[in-house]
Amino acid sequence: MARTNPLGVRVEPEIKEALERAAKDDDRSVSSLVERVLKAWLVEKGYLPKAE
Repeated sequence: MARTNPLGVRVEPEIKEALERAAKDDDRSVSSLVERVLKAWLVEKGYLPKAE
């Protein structure tokens, strides 16, 4: 598994609750879900290359 770096983020309570529900529904951690969402957005905007 690739080494990762910690990133602290403050969000409104309703966003945290929604993330927790979404992560549970997707059977993953909140951290994993946030990374997945951020990566998709960064690829969409051209900041990261599309996976081949």
